[in-house]
Amino acid sequence: MSKGDFTKDPRSESNPNKTGPVRKLDRKTARHVLFRLSGYIMRYWPLFVLAILLTLASNQLSLLGPKYSGDAIDAISAKDGVDFTTVWSSVVKMLVCYVLSAVLSYLLAVLMIQISQRIVYTMRRQLFEKLTALPVSYFDTHTTGDIISRISYDIDTVNASLSQDLVQVMTSVYTVIGSLVFMWQISKPLIAVFAVTVPASILFTRYRSKRVRPLFHRRSQKLGALNGYAEEMLSGNRTICAYHREDEICRRFGVRNKDAMDAYYEAEYYGATLGPSVNFINNFSISLIMIFGGILYMYSQNGTFAAGSLLFITLGGVAQFVQYSRKFAGPINEFANILNEFQSAFAAAERIFRIIDEQPEAPDPAGAPALSGVSGKVELQNVSFGYSPEKTILHELSVYAEPGRTIAIVGPTGAGKTTIINLLMRFYDVNSGQIYVDGNEIRSIRRDSLRKAYTMVLQDTWLFHGTIFDNIVYGRENATMEEVRRAARAARIDSYIENLPDGYDTVLSDEGVNISKGQRQLITIARAMLSGSTMLILDEATSNVDSRTEIKIQEAMSELMIGRTCFVIAHRLSTIRNADLILVLQDGRIIERGSHDELMQSGGFYSTLYNSQFS
Repeated sequence: MSKGDFTKDPRSESNPNKTGPVRKLDRKTARHVLFRLSGYIMRYWPLFVLAILLTLASNQLSLLGPKYSGDAIDAISAKDGVDFTTVWSSVVKMLVCYVLSAVLSYLLAVLMIQISQRIVYTMRRQLFEKLTALPVSYFDTHTTGDIISRISYDIDTVNASLSQDLVQVMTSVYTVIGSLVFMWQISKPLIAVFAVTVPASILFTRYRSKRVRPLFHRRSQKLGALNGYAEEMLSGNRTICAYHREDEICRRFGVRNKDAMDAYYEAEYYGATLGPSVNFINNFSISLIMIFGGILYMYSQNGTFAAGSLLFITLGGVAQFVQYSRKFAGPINEFANILNEFQSAFAAAERIFRIIDEQPEAPDPAGAPALSGVSGKVELQNVSFGYSPEKTILHELSVYAEPGRTIAIVGPTGAGKTTIINLLMRFYDVNSGQIYVDGNEIRSIRRDSLRKAYTMVLQDTWLFHGTIFDNIVYGRENATMEEVRRAARAARIDSYIENLPDGYDTVLSDEGVNISKGQRQLITIARAMLSGSTMLILDEATSNVDSRTEIKIQEAMSELMIGRTCFVIAHRLSTIRNADLILVLQDGRIIERGSHDELMQSGGFYSTLYNSQFS
């Protein structure tokens, strides 16, 4: 039984958590997500108001630039010469506007990054805090990869949207409206050109985006399949070499590689047509504006259109109109992209909120007492349990463990051994029956005090990045160095630690991969020695170690068990010969119970299982 097995729900194989590409949200869900995101933004409303003011100021200054450039052009006349005073004055004003606009845009970008980082910090903290409060059942039905993706990828997606897309939207809205106002003031007839070109650009962009989006989704799928296959093959490199399957593996990789290449090419090819096509429409629009603007200017110069009339326009006015038309068309052409990015951000936020909204572990009853002075008397009375209503795992189990006794649990895979441990620790609550510790029904006492009364030593050890000392004192952080050394001696690991260059200050990598499995197991036993818990849950931990290390682990575990009520998940039956009580489980029922000698004499299932291990 591994560490992961203690938190693995038997339902997970039949009902795995399925995740896929970011799904499109319905309008109701999108509005709900938008409302919640707005709540996060409003927490920092002074900064957000400042951001809006910076947006307005920056874009207003940017919109004034073309006006002053047009004034400079109008100051140049073929008849009257050049009005240098007006030209230089307009140029200076134009430069000041553009410089100030750039400075304010920089400040806006910095401010939005600050706002977005504060928001994602809050979201990430809330998400992690909720994860620590969720019941084990949640992690049994959701893959670790999916949860990690929400903490990292989904949070990053929301962050990018808040820091970039939100600014782009605010800027785009003001730019479109402001440009339209200036163009209206310059020449109302020229605006008629946009009545044809802008709708054409928007419709084409939406049409191509709908056609191209599935291609990019297919590209992601093919690249994901290629990467997944490569990761799988690299992890099984030794087996591949042992069976001399290199050529076949390369052939299969080549097939997936070609599929990914074709999907990538198709997506990029059709995606690449969008930009040039939109640019063509925009350039065509500008050309029409320049042509019609030139005609209007010509007639304005020869006096056909009098100054102040609807059709009158100056050369500077034409130049202004062209610049404003570019500013006007840009955000509209980007509308589809912005919409898609917001859709992705909303979907990511919705996935985050789904975890935040999950129900935490049921709170302890009001005024529930803490378990203290534990002697270790444990009793299960007619306990039945199933992970789902359709299937019962345990049926009417009754077990009594006196303080200091060792209870071994054996049985085939799926018999319910791990489920008993899950119930003892209150990772799940029984469907019927009761579990008592020292006469206290465990649902009536504080959950944290119950779990502190147990120490778990599992087959798959869990060590974190830190020193050996930090890993040993994990369950009792106020322990002294002498207490740590004493625990290490009891666990038969002290001599190994003392011979390391840094001793107890030796830094372990993640999961302790820089030391052997046997040494990792002995460190976890030292941790359990130090905890001082009255009750102990053991998973035999001697697999995949050499005989000498196995003996040391068995000796350490035997010393650890002294004076504690122990529940042992047994695989090697030879290790539980001295257990006070052996429970034989099959299909969630106790079919045999007794000492080793009693069960061997009865000649039942246990006897057959024991003999099969030594035949």
